[in-house]
Amino acid sequence: MASVLLIEDDASVREGLELALRRQAHTVHTAESGELGLEKLRVFQPDIVVLDLMLPGIDGFETCRRIRAAGEVPIIMLTARSDDFDIVAGLEAGADDYVTKPIEPRVLDARIRAVLRRAVSEKPASEEDPAEERHGGLVIDRAGLVVTKNGAPVSLTPTELKLLLELSRTPGQVYSRQQILSAVWDHDYLGDSRLVDACVQRLRAKIEDVPAKPDHVQTVRGFGYRFGRS
Repeated sequence: MASVLLIEDDASVREGLELALRRQAHTVHTAESGELGLEKLRVFQPDIVVLDLMLPGIDGFETCRRIRAAGEVPIIMLTARSDDFDIVAGLEAGADDYVTKPIEPRVLDARIRAVLRRAVSEKPASEEDPAEERHGGLVIDRAGLVVTKNGAPVSLTPTELKLLLELSRTPGQVYSRQQILSAVWDHDYLGDSRLVDACVQRLRAKIEDVPAKPDHVQTVRGFGYRFGRS
C-alpha cells in the first residue's frame, strides 16, 4: 500500500481521513499546515500527497507549487464542491487530481490507487517499438520511461509522462478529452476536461520550444488533442 502525506488543517477531517486510510492499509503521515507538510515531505518522502487548498500560513496553492518544484510526487487536492476557480488554480499549480468535500474516504482511496497506478502501469516497449522515438529535439525512451529534450532530461510527473506516452503512441491521431481522461486518469469524469487541459499546459511548458505555439501536443479545436507528426 501507499505512504500518504495528508496536509489538512481541520483536525476532525484530518483525523477521520487518517483513520480511514490506515484501515485501507496505507501508511499515513499528517500535517496541519503547509509549512509542516513541506518539512514532512522531505523527511518521509511519501508516495503521494493529499493536500487541502484552504490552509493557514502558506496556502494550499503555494504549498502545491513548492511540492511540485521539489519533485514529481503525485498530489491529490481537496477542495470545496463549488469552488471551480480553486479546482482550476490547483491543477495549474501542479495537482494531479482532486476530490471534492465532503470527502468520501472510499472515493479518496480509489483516487489514490488510480494516481499511483499511473506511475507503474505503462507497458514495456514491444519488440516492434523503436528503442527511442525522436521528434525533433524531443526523445522518448518508452522502455526506460525517460524523456529528453535537446539532450537534457525532462522531469515529468507520472501523470504528465502517461499523457505524453499515450498521445505520442499514434502521432496524428486526435484524442477527445474524455478519451484522454479514461486512458490517463483511469476513471471517467462527467465531462470535466480541466484535468486534461491543465496537464497539457504543464506538459507543454516542459517539452515545447514555444509552449504557446506547440509542435508536439497540438490542440484540435472542438475535438481535443493530438501529437504532431515529426
